[in-house]
Amino acid sequence: MQIFRGFHHPGIAPACALTIGNFDGVHRGHQAMLALLNNEARHRGVPSCVMTFEPHPRDYFAALQRKPEIAPARVATLRDKLTELARCGVDQCVVLPFDARLSSLVPEAFIDDVLVRGLGVKYVLVGDDFRFGARRAGDYAMLDAAGGRKGFDVARMNSYQVHGLRVSSSAVREALGEGRMDDVAALLGRPYSISGHVVHGRKLGRELGFKTLNLRFAHWKPAAGGIFAVQVHGLREEPLPGVANLGIRPSLDPADVNGGRVLLETHCLEWPAHLGPEGAYGKIIRVELLHKLHDELKYDGLDALKAGIAKDCDDARAFFASTRRQTTRDRI
Repeated sequence: MQIFRGFHHPGIAPACALTIGNFDGVHRGHQAMLALLNNEARHRGVPSCVMTFEPHPRDYFAALQRKPEIAPARVATLRDKLTELARCGVDQCVVLPFDARLSSLVPEAFIDDVLVRGLGVKYVLVGDDFRFGARRAGDYAMLDAAGGRKGFDVARMNSYQVHGLRVSSSAVREALGEGRMDDVAALLGRPYSISGHVVHGRKLGRELGFKTLNLRFAHWKPAAGGIFAVQVHGLREEPLPGVANLGIRPSLDPADVNGGRVLLETHCLEWPAHLGPEGAYGKIIRVELLHKLHDELKYDGLDALKAGIAKDCDDARAFFASTRRQTTRDRI
C-alpha cells in the first residue's frame, strides 16, 4: 500500500475509488466497507484509496478549545491503522493533516478541491452517518448530488452487526475500557494489538528482575489500560507469552524518564537467548493484549511493586495454561 501525507504528490494515481473516515481500529465494519471498496475499484480499473486524518478531528477541536477531556480515546496508533488498512488490500492511503485549513473548508470546496481535483474520484463510498465539511454541514445527499453533476458515483454502506451488536469504533472503545478482550477480538476480527519500536526506558524492570520491552506513544490517549496477559510477535518465529502494563505507572515518580506519558511495558515470560540482554532495542514488535488481569495499581515501595509483578506473571502463566488446556479439549 502506498501512503501519502496530503494529496499533492506526483505518485498519487490520477483517479481512484475512495472511502473517507477515521478508521480507528479498522474493525469488522471497516473491513466489510474496504472489501466493497476494493471490488468497486477493480470493476472500474482504478486503485482503491482510503482518506483518513491525523490528528483525529476530535483531537484537533479538543486542543483548539483547550478541553482535553473531549478528545476520544484512541483504539489504534497511526502505525497500526495503516498496517491493518494494508492487510485489507487497500492500494493507497492519503493521510490528511486535520488543521485549521481543512476544518474550515465548506462542503462544496472539499468536493471540488480535494475529491475532484486532488484525487480524481470515480467512486466514493461512505458510511450511513457520514458528514463532512466545515461544521459537518455536508451529508450523503449533498455528496450524491455533487457526484451526479461532476461525474463520480456515490454509495452508502449501512451499519455492520455482529450478534445483533452494531460494530463501531465506539463499541470497541467501550469494550477496551471495560477490559472485555474477547468482545474486542469479536468486534475487530482479530486479537487487539499494539506495535512499535522498542525504546530505552528507566531500566527499573531489570533491577527488579523483570526486564521489559517498552513502547512509547506520543500524544496518544489509549482506549485500553491496565495489566494484561499478552503475546509478543517479532522477536522469534513463534510468539512469546508475557505480561504487560499499559498506562502511566502510578507507582513511579511522574518526573521519571518517561515524563508520565503512556507506556506499554511488556515482560516476556520466556526470553530468547539469541537476543542477549540488549538485543531487542530498536526492533519493531507487536504485542497482542489477550486477557486483562486488573487495572493499574499503586504500590507502596519497590518491594511491593516487585511482589505485584511476580503475582501478575503467575496469573499470566495460569491464563496461558488454561488456554492451552481449552485448546487441547477443543481438538479432541
